[in-house]
Amino acid sequence: MRKINIGLSEEQRKGVIELLNQDLSNTYLLLVKTRKFHWDVVGPQFRSLHELWDEQYQILTENIDAIAERIRALGGYPIGTAAGFVERSIIKEEPGQIPLATQMVSLLVDDHEQIIRGLREHIDQCDEEFHDQGTADFLTAIMEQHEEMAWMLRSFIEGQSLQPDGSVFGDDRMKTTAKV
Repeated sequence: MRKINIGLSEEQRKGVIELLNQDLSNTYLLLVKTRKFHWDVVGPQFRSLHELWDEQYQILTENIDAIAERIRALGGYPIGTAAGFVERSIIKEEPGQIPLATQMVSLLVDDHEQIIRGLREHIDQCDEEFHDQGTADFLTAIMEQHEEMAWMLRSFIEGQSLQPDGSVFGDDRMKTTAKV
């Protein structure tokens, strides 16, 4: 195998590849969760959320491919198994549950924000610790996409103080006794 000579040591490249594999894992599990909610959403918000999540999982799919290709460009190999993704991801699944639409939105906002925080740390590490400004810029662009997706989701539920069952606080007409 030909030695890679791009101005980064093997140690620097390995450090960046490890960060990218965690970002790949997080993005992959967020994709799975977004698709699951896309399939399962019901209620008056069905169409708008179904379409929004369709747009978002397409972006996530493109990002997964881009992250994997960045790993390859640095001489590494991307994680490619479900077990590997689950092991390295900070994103948690919601097995056995079909939350209400507003809860789905809230869970995805939390996941995007968690990924954004992790990307900020990885951007700093790529720049300061590994001196890989190219990957720092690459991750910045991905972070900005997560910021926009989180904003779109937050905007969906902003302005309402919601109860766990999806009803609005203080609106007696909206209160339900439905259990999740």
